[in-house]
Amino acid sequence: MPRARTSKPAPSEENTAPSGTTAPGPSIDASFLHTLVGYNARRASMSIIEVFVERMATHDLKMVEFSVLSLVSHNPGITSRQLCAALDVMPPNLVGLIAALERRKLIERRPHPTDRRAVGVHLTPAGAELTAQAERTAAQLEMDATYRLTDAERKTLIQLLQKIYN
Repeated sequence: MPRARTSKPAPSEENTAPSGTTAPGPSIDASFLHTLVGYNARRASMSIIEVFVERMATHDLKMVEFSVLSLVSHNPGITSRQLCAALDVMPPNLVGLIAALERRKLIERRPHPTDRRAVGVHLTPAGAELTAQAERTAAQLEMDATYRLTDAERKTLIQLLQKIYN
């Protein structure tokens, strides 16, 4: 099982320079940084993203593509405006992404049933299958990356992080 990096280096890493050679001098004092939520959240995020990128490569998906497919899967007919709000992305950035997923035949756009101005986004059968596989991969990589946490700790961590950005 791959191990996620922790914010504190293992003893063998403490005085190691990027090239793998021993760095001269005393170990670095990062105690202040370790008190910062942003620093710790970023370090944890980086370790999970590294595993995410590696494992989603087998599905040929980037993080934002996975997020769009997952949202569409769980919200058939979601509009581009709703996707932008849910992902906190600007509409111009979503246009190319939707077009690329459509070219890959993973999603399709259909007229919205009640709003003639809107278009709903739906998964194709191929998109539904890929999303199901990718969600299983994502769930497993999350478990692998957070293996040091109990289920209760994992749930609490997610709730606390959501309190910051919601």
